[in-house]
Amino acid sequence: MPNAHAVEIDGLVKQYGGTRALDGVSLTVEEGEIVVLLGLSGSGKSTLLRHINQLDVPTAGNVRVLGEDVAALRGKRLRSLRSRIGVVFQQFELVGSLSVLENVLTGSLARLKGPRMGTWMYPKELRTTALGHLDRVGLGGREHQRADTLSGGQQQRVAIARALMQSPEILLADEPVASLDPESSQQVMDLIREIGRERGLTVLCCLHQVELAMSWGDRLVGLRGGKVVLDTPTAGIDKDSVMRIYRAVAPDVPAELVAQDTTTAAAGRAAS
Repeated sequence: MPNAHAVEIDGLVKQYGGTRALDGVSLTVEEGEIVVLLGLSGSGKSTLLRHINQLDVPTAGNVRVLGEDVAALRGKRLRSLRSRIGVVFQQFELVGSLSVLENVLTGSLARLKGPRMGTWMYPKELRTTALGHLDRVGLGGREHQRADTLSGGQQQRVAIARALMQSPEILLADEPVASLDPESSQQVMDLIREIGRERGLTVLCCLHQVELAMSWGDRLVGLRGGKVVLDTPTAGIDKDSVMRIYRAVAPDVPAELVAQDTTTAAAGRAAS
């Protein structure tokens, strides 16, 4: 029996003033599939991700996620969908002055009422769950350390543990290793893949590193000028075929669109 669709995108268009960031994108992602989005800055990768949890809304077209018409959701129904979608950002988006444990616990806020100040204000079972996630990402014993004293790779592991606190069904990762050294990058990407496999997560990840993408994902989707120009399983494809995404002549991309497509932090966390 075939897997259900986790994400269904049909004719997605996103217009920013006179610039078309996404131009008729259609894409289906199955449950448990690990998909890498590749393309130049400004090609539409991050813009596409933001439509999955309604950090952005379509100019035209439809986006269905976990059976829901995303653009139609408001209030409690939107918060409910976002709680099922974990997000890992390029710049980690941790609160540096808080402990590692409290940063991880913030991933559970969508299911709690009222603010939380300090780890003691979270239920014991959530603290236990958070400690388990920290063990899983290799940071057991560092729960009381300030987040801003960790290395970049360690901070991204905290961000992964925070996303796991949502018990997500989908994980979105927007350039999760862009600021890391090659060794840390490989470790973080291996961890995301392993956890995705263990939990049956659907993973969509934006990357720039072609060789890493080819060795990591089940499927590659290449974007150029807001259009899908490559959609293929990674098995059997060669690097030269993938590099055509970057070498092909494409329209000039306005600087403001590059900034829009490469920055998601200001849009806020998906679980908020």
